[in-house]
Amino acid sequence: MKMNIPSQYRLVFDENLEDLNGWGAYLVHVKTGARIALIKNEDLNKVFYIGFRTPPKNSTGVAHIIEHSVLCGSKNFPAKDPFIELAKGSLNTFLNAMTYSDRTVYPIASQNEQDFKNLMHVYLDAVFYPNIYQRKEIFGQEAWHYDLENENDELLINGVVYNEMKGAFSSPEQQLFRLNQNSLFPDTPYGVESGGDPEFIPELSYEEFLDFHRTYYHPSNSYIFLYGDMDFEERLIWLDKEYLSQFEYLKVDSEIPMQKGFENLREVEEFYSLGEGDNPKENTYLSLNIAIGDSKNKELSLAFQILEYVLFEAPGAPVKQALLDKAIGKDIFSQFNNEYLQPVLSIVAKNSDEDKKQEFLNTISDTLKKLVEEGLNEKSLQAAINFYEFRYREADFGRYPKGLIYGLRVLSSWLYDDDLPFQNLKDTEIYDFLKKQIKTGYFEKLIKDYIINNNHAALVVLKPLAGLNKIRDDKMKEKLAAYKESLSKEELRNIINETKSLRKYQETPSTKEELETIPLLTRQDIEPNPQPIYNEENEVDGIRLVHHDIFTNEIAYFRLLFDIRDIPTELIPYMSLLSLVLGYVDTDNYSYLEYSNEVNIHTGGIYTNVISFSLKDNTKEFLPKFEIGSKVMYDKIPQSFRLIEEMLYHTQLKDYKRLKEIIDEVKSRMQMRFQSSGHTVAVNRAMSYYSEHAMFKELTEGISFYEFLEEITENYGQMKDTIISRLKDLMEMIFVKNKLMVSVTADSTGYKLFLKDFSAFIGGLKKEASERLLSSYDKRPLKPKSLNEGFKAAMQVQYVARAGNYFKAGYKYTGALKVLRMILSYDYLWNNVRVKGGAYGCMCSFSGVDGDVYFTSYRDPNLKETNQVYEDIPKFLESFTADERDITKNIIGTISTLDTPLTPQAKGSRSLSILLSGLTYEDLKREREEIINVSQDDIRALSGLIRAVLDEGHICVIGNESKVEENRDMFSQVKNLMK
Repeated sequence: MKMNIPSQYRLVFDENLEDLNGWGAYLVHVKTGARIALIKNEDLNKVFYIGFRTPPKNSTGVAHIIEHSVLCGSKNFPAKDPFIELAKGSLNTFLNAMTYSDRTVYPIASQNEQDFKNLMHVYLDAVFYPNIYQRKEIFGQEAWHYDLENENDELLINGVVYNEMKGAFSSPEQQLFRLNQNSLFPDTPYGVESGGDPEFIPELSYEEFLDFHRTYYHPSNSYIFLYGDMDFEERLIWLDKEYLSQFEYLKVDSEIPMQKGFENLREVEEFYSLGEGDNPKENTYLSLNIAIGDSKNKELSLAFQILEYVLFEAPGAPVKQALLDKAIGKDIFSQFNNEYLQPVLSIVAKNSDEDKKQEFLNTISDTLKKLVEEGLNEKSLQAAINFYEFRYREADFGRYPKGLIYGLRVLSSWLYDDDLPFQNLKDTEIYDFLKKQIKTGYFEKLIKDYIINNNHAALVVLKPLAGLNKIRDDKMKEKLAAYKESLSKEELRNIINETKSLRKYQETPSTKEELETIPLLTRQDIEPNPQPIYNEENEVDGIRLVHHDIFTNEIAYFRLLFDIRDIPTELIPYMSLLSLVLGYVDTDNYSYLEYSNEVNIHTGGIYTNVISFSLKDNTKEFLPKFEIGSKVMYDKIPQSFRLIEEMLYHTQLKDYKRLKEIIDEVKSRMQMRFQSSGHTVAVNRAMSYYSEHAMFKELTEGISFYEFLEEITENYGQMKDTIISRLKDLMEMIFVKNKLMVSVTADSTGYKLFLKDFSAFIGGLKKEASERLLSSYDKRPLKPKSLNEGFKAAMQVQYVARAGNYFKAGYKYTGALKVLRMILSYDYLWNNVRVKGGAYGCMCSFSGVDGDVYFTSYRDPNLKETNQVYEDIPKFLESFTADERDITKNIIGTISTLDTPLTPQAKGSRSLSILLSGLTYEDLKREREEIINVSQDDIRALSGLIRAVLDEGHICVIGNESKVEENRDMFSQVKNLMK
């Protein structure tokens, strides 16, 4: 036994978790039946969550709305927004809440022991004793409310979740994924929308909202998770004393039922909104969805993860390729979701037509039958298993704490079987088993049993309807106008009074006493030094090498970076296209499927990318690079170089059909990105009005690059030879020795092994590019043009961006700007754009490298009102007041964003970015000192800088067609985002 179990708990079982280098235990709280899973290891980034099974009965979004609302104040922490207070004033490494289709989870993480305890306390108080029972305004703000300030005004509906889901339902892909799940499970909670359908959210009453919380938010229905290096016994005793012991056992009926299979394929048809002037032809989505067994069968789930990649996802995957060859869709993608009780496999054809649905089904069926009969490609199976096993062992979850991802994996089996909390943390033994099944017919039998002979399937046909958003908006306006007309004078007065009451609630800040209930660290708790930089510069045969000496568990992360500053302007978008083509077309020795298999059998991936670095104190110049990167086990470094050489020296570019497939897919994925990340697209576009660097990004990944893709798609017949010729010229211009520098993240052993193979690799590179070739293209420099643009799209919300540069306005960087970002994002913008305006998100940034600034909103119902909020920032700063506690809180939150724990790969990337941008450790240390010592006067003094940036007047909005048209006077140009 690794710890003493307090008497208030019963140990159900414990076990060693070898894949995590840890120990796990499953306990039950004796009094309430609360379930607790512990994972003890040496990870200092501690994680806690409490989750509840929350099956919805309808699509009003009650589970999602409660997730938002319980974080708006509680019994022991009555401040109006403890979540924001914690975001501003804790050293958290994760702080959020998530609503799934059948559960709601409240996770936190921190490396600081006291901070971790504080976060646990606030979150537990929020879920068990929220202020939602005392303050109806919380429901109105987070869910929905009638908005009417004067009797003659138009009656509107507003609310944070309401607007968030309007944004989510604007995306046809989001709509499709929801329909995919709903179509398969009509008799279960998965048959409705847990996040809330905007059409049904206003049907939710305050009483139903409270009743849902009373029913499900009880320890007897809870799942509690603790992970990392901590005193578990102390935490368990505290948990019982402060919370669990205050409750009695309650029988909660939250069981998730299994959906019975269908006798025949089910078909569902729906519509999504197409933009003005868009052609409905080839804009239908066809999706075949199949229920695959039971998620408690881990072997089956992992096997289907492998099969999904082999059949549908890999470049040249047989079913994907068959659908492309028959022109059934221009973008074929799939999804295997095993997070819920019954996993779902979805195969999607995008840019299709309704009359192709039978051919879509037949092609999938015929291809699968042939594969079962002839056998799957063994190398493809081997490659897919290695691909997923590499990711599993690497355990690189980016900015997310490992313990959080492990904890969410725990819940995805534990929720359905109390005996299986750790099932999803033991994949190594299953990968070993699956490798042995490659030649046995095992995978072919799975295809036959679970896809070909499985009637628990649904075909979703999502069709375009031009102007559907306007139809819906007009219908809602008519409905609200009729409802208003039906109200008596007294009922109208009640709505006006409720609107005013909500406004008053929103505009009344928490009292000093309420705020002081939120626990806060001190400035002394802050680590005075920045995270270390790992840069050791060397030179090999005239090539600059940067070694980031970090323990990586025998994985080498290396990046070959080719300088592309001299690439002619007209070739910039072609360069981005090249990065998307390499590795996805045939080479002299491999088909693109075979090449993909080789990459995944021998490495953790080889990728190509166009990237760029800002330069310190420089508003004109930047450093663009063409990157070829790989992650690979030390003993496979030679194979990685062999495959990169194959890409550089043996790529065949003259396959017109394959090139068109790639262009169509890239264009499709960009359309998805515009819907999901419109705020980042709008920000970079706004910056391109004054910045050469942002113009470059526009041409390689923004709206300008999308317009380039539209042009070459429309004129592919005439342009295909030109495209291929330019891609070939670029390979000659870029991949030469005198443009190369290298970054290697590995320990000293890995670095030595890398050098051994690198020396041979550079021998194959030409010394330099042909000057004649470079000079044969137009070399006009990038020239930003000041435009304010409104882009119309088939969406129900806006992304409102404003940008500028304070260096150009004559100001210098100070660490106080980092603190200002925290104050604006979590105070001024939060309160005005989200709380009062109803937007789902709002954010800002101040670059200390090149002086760029932006403000942006996310899924925002407003447009000009949000722009006015930005305009008023200087006024807010001129009268900004904050006591020592307030300033300290924002300092701690700022430091938290700088001190996020990094994976080995991320440590190397951060170090390289610092080096190439021209920053030093001294710069980081000075910035940190300025942050820690910031004062109220320092923040006030920034009002002039903000005024100067706003006066530059660079605005870009992506949003609803009608809304952009209504505000046409704000823009010098209004146009459709997509054709």
